[in-house]
Amino acid sequence: MFLHEETFTGQRRAMKVEKELLKAVVAIARQSDNLEELDLFFQEIFTPGELADLSLRWKLLTDLDRGMTQRKIAEKYGISLCKITRGSKILKKKNSIVFKILRQAVKAVDKGEKIDTRK
Repeated sequence: MFLHEETFTGQRRAMKVEKELLKAVVAIARQSDNLEELDLFFQEIFTPGELADLSLRWKLLTDLDRGMTQRKIAEKYGISLCKITRGSKILKKKNSIVFKILRQAVKAVDKGEKIDTRK
């Protein structure tokens, strides 16, 4: 997974997420009854702004997947269409892992089931 970090000149460059971090998140997430621990982990590792951005990204992806228009989403959250367009492009990509996980999550949540990301 790639993140971006700013260089000393203010430019952004791609940076990989540490595999150990990904393994830790997966291990905690697999303990489905331990959502509080995962929430605390996120609160400790991310700033409130980063968590808000992550949550907003997930909400707008979910709304897009459920068929809400980009303009309606922009109104709902008070955000620009540019932010939503990025999410829309992600969902339209063939073999998008975000699309796959989102679909599994939405179906599971709608049915009150657990999310199995190993499929």
